Amino acid sequence: MRISTRAQRIEPFYVMEVAKAAGALAREVAHTDRPMIFLNIGEPDFTAPPLVQEAAARAVRAGATQYTQATGLDLLRERISAWYRQRFNVDVPARRIVVTAGASAALQLACLALIESGDEILMPDPSYPCNRHFVSAADGKAVLVPTTAEERFQLTADKVKAAWTDKTRGVLLASPSNPTGTSIAPDELRRIHEVVSQRGGITLIDEIYLGLSYDDAFGQTALAIDDNVISINSFSKYFNMTGWRLGWLVVPEALVPVVERLAQNLFICASTVSQYAALACFEDASIAEYERRRAEFKARRDWFIPQLDALGLNVPVMPDGAFYAWADCTGFAEKLGIEGSWDFAFETMKRAHVAITPGRDFGTAETAKFVRFSTASSMAHLQEAIERLRVMANQADQTNQAGHKAQ
Repeated sequence: MRISTRAQRIEPFYVMEVAKAAGALAREVAHTDRPMIFLNIGEPDFTAPPLVQEAAARAVRAGATQYTQATGLDLLRERISAWYRQRFNVDVPARRIVVTAGASAALQLACLALIESGDEILMPDPSYPCNRHFVSAADGKAVLVPTTAEERFQLTADKVKAAWTDKTRGVLLASPSNPTGTSIAPDELRRIHEVVSQRGGITLIDEIYLGLSYDDAFGQTALAIDDNVISINSFSKYFNMTGWRLGWLVVPEALVPVVERLAQNLFICASTVSQYAALACFEDASIAEYERRRAEFKARRDWFIPQLDALGLNVPVMPDGAFYAWADCTGFAEKLGIEGSWDFAFETMKRAHVAITPGRDFGTAETAKFVRFSTASSMAHLQEAIERLRVMANQADQTNQAGHKAQ
């Protein structure tokens, strides 16, 4: 069977390959005193709050399960618009909001609407791998621009200028970012958008972790810049609705009918039950619960990052959002006599029964030195994971000291 070149361009999602290996080992150790702790997948351990679950049940009982229009329920678009106004003091008209089958569908729709074959899209290295594959699936090319800790692992206006060519169509950013949990400073984001706009390009920004910001200096939507910024968002992370597959896209008004036409043909509409359930996300009681959970995520971050640093798993930039720690494992790996984050991740899985994600997925700019920890798990799991890593480090030190004495 002949496989399309488009499909062949898509690399494996190594996060999931590691997850499969972790799952297999987890089954072997499930009944031991050290079952697997999963710090590899970015999925909140919280589920949809009560009002959301009740709204879904009501929709099913009422038979509200048929197709909606491709752009989503008008009432849900209005609720999202009101959320921007109340939380960020930004006016985003409901008519510019398209409800999608998750942020993945939003990214696919945006890329198909705006990218021609051969167009190049600038992205930071490191960055979330699936985002560049959406560009590739639209016959574009993702150009990864190496970033540094000093730049918060984000693109800068100067780097966008330097990387821009005749083939460049625009930028695809993420703030806060996966895997680093870092955001772009609002002033720098404005400068990037100005550079892109002056060249007739597009600014796409993945804001799916925006609700999970912990620093007011960064917790602002790019939609405050102007109406030409295109934002991708989701009910998965802040709203804890991962498996409900619901997101949204904010586009310039002229682009709405284009995106609608694509959505009609590719998806018909997002899940109707999920849309009715999401209406309850914006109730006062639900928002209060989400804010309580956001505080819990922050508390996990505040405890976990210093613990990693103390173990020699240096996190060069404190994440200001999301629930990730991007840690340099070089020193710890050397203790174990191994090189690179790929082998380190598997060694950690085998020795400590802690599943983490190697940097391989996220680019090529020194990503072989880094691993990503997810702090979306409970504090109890994070504490147990640190204790196991500490034991692992101590055992390595003792082995190395014995080796030196023997010499």
